[in-house]
Amino acid sequence: MLPERQLTHCAEVLEMSESDLESLLDRARGGDQSAFEQIYRLHVNRVFALCLRMSADRDLAESLTQDAFVRAWRNLSGFEGRSRFTTWLHRLTVNVVLDQRRKTRRKDARETPLEENPVARHIPETRTENGGHRMDLEKAIAALPDGARSAFVLHDVQGYKIREIAELSDLAEGTIKAQLHRARRLLREALA
Repeated sequence: MLPERQLTHCAEVLEMSESDLESLLDRARGGDQSAFEQIYRLHVNRVFALCLRMSADRDLAESLTQDAFVRAWRNLSGFEGRSRFTTWLHRLTVNVVLDQRRKTRRKDARETPLEENPVARHIPETRTENGGHRMDLEKAIAALPDGARSAFVLHDVQGYKIREIAELSDLAEGTIKAQLHRARRLLREALA
């Protein structure tokens, strides 16, 4: 059963027609912060879920969610309505996460010594009733290396094409394919 807050949110989304959303967007484009606050409340859970899946870090996902909505507020005038608002917001959110990852990578490259220092990732296991071990899929996805996790989430979960992921992440399509293959292999091993 869903908590009351989520039920209320679901009811609001179901009641919101495209024309109602368009009206809110028009008001928000005109600077109406209360209209944008309503848009935020309608979409924050989905944006947070996407950020969490891509970052595998709850605190970072909260920060990225806020960054996504700040960017949405600043760029709302650029939303021309050629696609659905949710599509535009989703793409904007993916870009926020990937931008943060690029910044972190550049920072790490400046701070990391030249010699390689591979870090092994531990994937937490949970015990089943019969005493065996079972892997939680969400935990397994969260434990993937950043590039592999992004490729997997964007392609297999969110449905982006390889070409689109390559454009979003400024990587070659071959790199995305390799990361996707690696993610699937690591998940198979973790869930076996």
